[in-house]
Amino acid sequence: MTSHQVQLLFADLALILVLARGLGALATRVGQPAVVGEIIAGILLGPTLLSDGLSRALFPAEVQSVLAGIADLGLALFMFAVGLEVDTGSLRGRGRTAAGAIVGATLVPFALGVGLGFHLLRVHPVEGSPSAAFVVFAGLAVSVTAFPVLARILEDRGLFATPLGGLALAVAAIVDVAAWVALAAVQAMVGGAAALWRAGLFVCYAALLFLVVRPLLRRFLEGGRAGGPLTPWTFAVLLSGTLLSAVATQAMGMHLIMGAFLFGLIMPRGGGPALRADVEDRLGQLTAVLLPVYFVVAGLRIDLASLDVSDLWLLCLIMAVAVAGKVGGTYLGLRTQGMPARPSAAIAALMNTRGLTGPVVLGVGLELGLLDDALYSLMVVMTLLTTLMTGPLLALTLRGRADEPAAGAGAREPTGRTAVPP
Repeated sequence: MTSHQVQLLFADLALILVLARGLGALATRVGQPAVVGEIIAGILLGPTLLSDGLSRALFPAEVQSVLAGIADLGLALFMFAVGLEVDTGSLRGRGRTAAGAIVGATLVPFALGVGLGFHLLRVHPVEGSPSAAFVVFAGLAVSVTAFPVLARILEDRGLFATPLGGLALAVAAIVDVAAWVALAAVQAMVGGAAALWRAGLFVCYAALLFLVVRPLLRRFLEGGRAGGPLTPWTFAVLLSGTLLSAVATQAMGMHLIMGAFLFGLIMPRGGGPALRADVEDRLGQLTAVLLPVYFVVAGLRIDLASLDVSDLWLLCLIMAVAVAGKVGGTYLGLRTQGMPARPSAAIAALMNTRGLTGPVVLGVGLELGLLDDALYSLMVVMTLLTTLMTGPLLALTLRGRADEPAAGAGAREPTGRTAVPP
């Protein structure tokens, strides 16, 4: 990079941090998750509001590539923190409840999305897009859940370490894994069977982490210390493992967030409290600075200028399918397993957020030629609107006694803190 590009990079980082954190704080004040403000910051800095010339002058290609690398680093560390905080024991004794939620949150919206795909083939055909792959992708696009955003919402609402939050996180993680596997299948339908082999590699890799790497991590963390604080060497090993795991899943054709999340998930839970507290504190400080860069970089890729007023009805149809499928499917799945109405509605509202995973999936669809610019923009608007809906819907479902959601979800005391930044 030239000296001018380095100066521009630093100026862009300062602008991103100030605007993203400022709008994130404003979003929190009006009852929205902070991530909504951070995504809006990206849109404000992108071609939707600014002219193409001004946006490219502020964020030239060379600077954008560096920002994208910083953004991915923040995302990987954030997902490691989320995986570290997920208590897999939250599903113990509630397997049927979780299964009902997973089926309702995946199969119901997917089926409705496939129906939407057949309708779009008639009213908005995409030239050169294989019909079978298109309808499957339409089902996938409306059935995803943004696991990282869901985690941020839970943290902002003080629900991250509650039983309801643990169940929602565990269900969302499984739904997210299913989404990436389904995306690999779509890639196979478009570009050959190699993607299916990559999906199989991911399953084998996850088994390797749990069966081999996790015992080694336990021995490493317990060796040579007696519950002491985190050392620089130990922290470096954990960060290196996170990044290498992200690289591994990215190389398999899955998204890097799954590798980072899995590495956090396999972290032994029996370490000393001082060690765990240090890991959480350091990760929280890093992600508080790096993660907003990701949301702004994602917003820079969104151009809503191609939307037309005549597309409003189609957007309404997409919204109706997405919300009815995800919220209705999750709620019915939980209710059929005996969960009370209030926590069922709360988890259903949480599953409806798509603000991070959605744009990633849609970007792949655009690259594969399954979406054109207009349909891509409509789908992006859907992901943003459903994310905006999550906060008010969650507040509505939780109105009443503060302990009712926890009781309905199988109450137990929170077990730890979180490294997820506010």
